[in-house]
Amino acid sequence: MARPDRAQRRDAARRDVRLDAPKSARTSLVPRLPGGRDRMGRFSEAFARGMGTPWFLVGMSVFVTVWLVYNSVAPVDAQFDPRALNFTLLTLILSLQASYAAPMILLAQNRQDDRDRVQIEQDRQRAERNLADTEYLAREVVALRLAMKDVVTRETLRAELRSLLDELDRRDREAMLDAAEHSDTASTPTRDPGR
Repeated sequence: MARPDRAQRRDAARRDVRLDAPKSARTSLVPRLPGGRDRMGRFSEAFARGMGTPWFLVGMSVFVTVWLVYNSVAPVDAQFDPRALNFTLLTLILSLQASYAAPMILLAQNRQDDRDRVQIEQDRQRAERNLADTEYLAREVVALRLAMKDVVTRETLRAELRSLLDELDRRDREAMLDAAEHSDTASTPTRDPGR
């Protein structure tokens, strides 16, 4: 099987480029492993999270205390980091640990900043949608209120019905009075003027 040439590797690297991540300012001479950046980021977050725990501080304090006590109290032949040399090996170990811890913590902070930035952008977009929805609903409520001015309300309908009932009662009374007057005139005999 032939090894891929430089152009094929470059094309493969272009296919692996993520569009949601910023483009690197410089090219790397060392080939990147797939998912390596994310794997390293997760590792750095776990490392920073572990270094920030009380157990790490207690463990580191116990380690340094045991180291100092052993190299101070043990016979000179048994000491691996003598006090006379100001604990050079312990200083080197702690410096090495600090030199790796600082960039790992910064990498973890950068990843957290990226997540926070994405979360802030999503919150801003959600707030804009909520504002647009609220404005739309406010316009709809105003439109409904304007439309309701043309609609008969319960009080208006009751007043109209009362006036109609009053009108019907008045007509009934008038009809009864007219009927009573007609019945009075019909029951009274009329006299013949010629008699």
